[in-house]
Amino acid sequence: MLNRETATFKRTYAEDMALYPAPLPRYTILVLLFLFFVVVPLVSSEYTLGVANLLGIASFGALGLNLLVGYTGQISIGHAAFMSVGAYTSAMLVSIMGLHWGLGMIAGGAAAAFLGMLVGIPSLRIKGLYLAISTLAAQLIIEWGINHLPFIPGGAGGSIYMDKPSIFGFQLKTNLSFYYFIYVVLVIGIVFALNLFRTHLGRSMIAVRDRDIAAEIIGINIFKVKLTAFGIASFYAGITGVLYTYYFGVANYEAFTLVVSIQFLAMIIIGGLGSVLGSVFGAVFISLLPIVLDIFLRRVGGEFMEESQIAAITTQIQLMLYGGLIMLFLVVEPDGLRKLWRNITDYFKVWPFPYL
Repeated sequence: MLNRETATFKRTYAEDMALYPAPLPRYTILVLLFLFFVVVPLVSSEYTLGVANLLGIASFGALGLNLLVGYTGQISIGHAAFMSVGAYTSAMLVSIMGLHWGLGMIAGGAAAAFLGMLVGIPSLRIKGLYLAISTLAAQLIIEWGINHLPFIPGGAGGSIYMDKPSIFGFQLKTNLSFYYFIYVVLVIGIVFALNLFRTHLGRSMIAVRDRDIAAEIIGINIFKVKLTAFGIASFYAGITGVLYTYYFGVANYEAFTLVVSIQFLAMIIIGGLGSVLGSVFGAVFISLLPIVLDIFLRRVGGEFMEESQIAAITTQIQLMLYGGLIMLFLVVEPDGLRKLWRNITDYFKVWPFPYL
């Protein structure tokens, strides 16, 4: 990410296989961790921490979808549905059955992964638009099931309320406590994703994305790779739904609609397909968009528009912006914000010798 051209020699295989072999990136990561876990909580207000928590949850979910779409080339428009599976599984196990929240979190991710692998079975025969339609069908079916299946409590609204989780007797009630919890989970997810593509499975996923027929010829079991990718991405989605439920204290199907799936697609397209950092960039960009838009409308039209009108206009405009931004980035910069960031870092790699 921030490698400068250096004469750093590797003397062992362990040094060569390090995630960040050069000293500068390692120090940069340590500084970023210090800023995120020490400085930001100290200088941020309660509102800012609340926004940061939503950004962390969105980044984790976008990362999971990018593993499937950006790295494996399998289109999915049902990401929010798998989030709802994780959210409702965890909420029912923890709130109704009394299971520990940690086990409920793992169970929510596992349930979403299992269902995601079932939805991914058609990927052996279909791809592209047809696969996207099949995942869209899964989104609609799961939404219907949450509202109509008798064993899912909550009535027509499908809402399940639950208490905040506790860690070593300390209940996560404040935005600050959730900030640490969410970003620890996010760091674990990022480290897993970065290391995944240094393995045989990760390289197989990229090979399937680039040319599935060629990947099959060289001996890669593309069906196994696709199902595994669906499972991993859905596990990320399930954990995202669990984090959302724990944070707000309620599992509600309105938080996992088709519009949310489109938002996550916009995140990875705008951030950059096939990029871990791009997932974070896109999640931050799309999550901040309605907040910035709301602030802008309040300042411009707050004097002659009511609160309900501002909220309605914000909702409609942000939907148009999602579509417009997706088309803009697909045409102007298909590699997304990650490519723009790479252009900046590439310039400083050789600075002050830009001719190299």
